[in-house]
Amino acid sequence: MNRFLLAIALFCGITVNAQDDLLSELDSEVVEESYSTPAFKGLQIVTLQTTKMPAKKEFYFVVSHRFGSVKDGISEFFGLDMATTKIGGVYGIADWLSVSASRHTMLKVYETGVKYRVARQNDSFPFEVVGYNTVDINTFLEKEDYPKIEFNDRLTYISQLLISRKLSNKLSLELVPSFIHKNLYDPAIENEDQFSIGAGGRMKISKRLSVNVEYVYNVDKPDFYVNPLSIGLDLETGGHIFQLLFANSQSMTEGGYITQAAGDWGDGDFFFGFNLYRVF
Repeated sequence: MNRFLLAIALFCGITVNAQDDLLSELDSEVVEESYSTPAFKGLQIVTLQTTKMPAKKEFYFVVSHRFGSVKDGISEFFGLDMATTKIGGVYGIADWLSVSASRHTMLKVYETGVKYRVARQNDSFPFEVVGYNTVDINTFLEKEDYPKIEFNDRLTYISQLLISRKLSNKLSLELVPSFIHKNLYDPAIENEDQFSIGAGGRMKISKRLSVNVEYVYNVDKPDFYVNPLSIGLDLETGGHIFQLLFANSQSMTEGGYITQAAGDWGDGDFFFGFNLYRVF
């Protein structure tokens, strides 16, 4: 009988300790916030950046083309004879931070950039907020043609705030205020400093297909250029994200795309192109 009572006492002691340990774990548990899935599948709406970030140690290999104006017709094979190319990469240092570098055949521009998440959309905050800063280096200008040119003259600085909201599983919208500073510019046709506000969106029409649209309004823009308007189609194919697009700006850098759009959609003066991302 004594052994039986002893066994009951030991069992009760173990049970009480186990309950205390469980309650202690529940009290110390940190409940993680529930974040929305990315508002965009690709790193770009069309040419403008999205709030999507590469994961830590994830690498995106980027190849983009913008062909010549469709307006030139069959003589230039509807722009295919006048292609410009961008090749580069994007690397995720952390889930909230990435760096990028690329080379553009147009004006032989080298571009470096950093992208960083400021806030995420969740149950308590309605927007995804990301900062994006790039520096463009124009190597097209030759010392022989411009004897007094310095390295600093080749630089263009771009600062953007990307603010997106995923409204539903099908629809996402984004706002992109930008500031662009050019160290070398032609005052007759462009500004040293240019402020703009861009807007874009993505409408998912199937599991792997979406239609994207973006427009940028330049504040106090000279009349020589127009505001860029672009339409794209996202195709998701496993490790590839393929974007087909039409735009009235041929440049693929933010500094050129936003401030030097020259095509007129009404006259058929626009450019066909694509962006291809391969994720490693």
